[in-house]
Amino acid sequence: MSEVNPVDRGCGERGPVEGLHVRGVALPSEEAVEFWIKDGTLTREPVPGAVTAVDGGWLLPGLVDAHTHPGAERPGDSLDAALLRRHGREYLSAGVTLLRVPGSAERLPAWFGAEPDQPRVVSAGRWLALPGMFYEGWARHVGEAELADAAVEEALASGGWCKVYADWVVDEQGLDAPSLSVDRLAELTRRVHAVGGRVAVHAQTAEGARAAVEAAVDSLEHGLGLDVALLERMAGQNTALVPTFTVWATFEEVARSSRSNRFRQWFHAAHARLGPLVSAAYEAGVTVLAGTDSYGTAALPHGKVAGEVRHLAASPIPPEAAIGAASWIARSFLGFQGLEQDAPADLVAYDRDPRTDLSILDIPARVIHRGRIVR
Repeated sequence: MSEVNPVDRGCGERGPVEGLHVRGVALPSEEAVEFWIKDGTLTREPVPGAVTAVDGGWLLPGLVDAHTHPGAERPGDSLDAALLRRHGREYLSAGVTLLRVPGSAERLPAWFGAEPDQPRVVSAGRWLALPGMFYEGWARHVGEAELADAAVEEALASGGWCKVYADWVVDEQGLDAPSLSVDRLAELTRRVHAVGGRVAVHAQTAEGARAAVEAAVDSLEHGLGLDVALLERMAGQNTALVPTFTVWATFEEVARSSRSNRFRQWFHAAHARLGPLVSAAYEAGVTVLAGTDSYGTAALPHGKVAGEVRHLAASPIPPEAAIGAASWIARSFLGFQGLEQDAPADLVAYDRDPRTDLSILDIPARVIHRGRIVR
């Protein structure tokens, strides 16, 4: 692949050129493609004077982390603007050009997801939970009667999504908060859908996952206790599963050090069944998405969605499906285009076919975002 220095050629933040030119083998189509990039958009029409930024190799639509929490080092921390900018740049350097942030302690600032050096962002506003669910003071806690109104408010304020806790496992005491009822969650989902929004639901237990599926929410986050008998229904109503293997790997140590025998037993059993569950979900036709649930800590660094892809592949699902869960499948689910005429010029290039060697996802040869070379 030919090398182009984005600073020397003016393709980065120091000033655009007339256009860029890329060619390679596109996934998932496996077709040899050639695009020009002008005004941040892909076109098949040649652009005079365009600089060739990618000459051969494998091209993917920009990567996606469908469940992450940039801008804070732990759940519920106030957003730190400098940290948020740094995390966004870390994602871009890794080829992740689109994030879904399903909940935060406060709503994300308008510049995040809009500025040239930041990924595109789909937000869900503040976390929503009943009293006793999630950590006190970290979510927007509201009563059952007010929950649907709050969900509509967050969806409208955030640009389309809201995030709701259907259950909560309290590890130190080994107790569960009661799950949100199916009726309440179904009402909330209908209300949010009526204003054009979508609903993401945190569910770890069998009861919470069942409520989410029966309420026909749009995405089920984690799903540790999900009953495989519900997978066919999920596929039919297009409820996506975001298993977040990355964060659960770190919970092994949390479980080992917990004072609750009940929690340790529950978590180890639930974690052990997650891989087979995801494999069964894929076989049933459920949309599986890659999300890390990262917080920018040493244990959960940002920009590591490639690791989540490898977890998905090990579940097992086919490598192409695992990659798609962090690229073209996730983009389509979130309403974004792939590599096609008039699509936003967000792409990542690799020297080798990542389907045959998933480790290559860690070392993109080129990252282009909003029509600019960022790596």
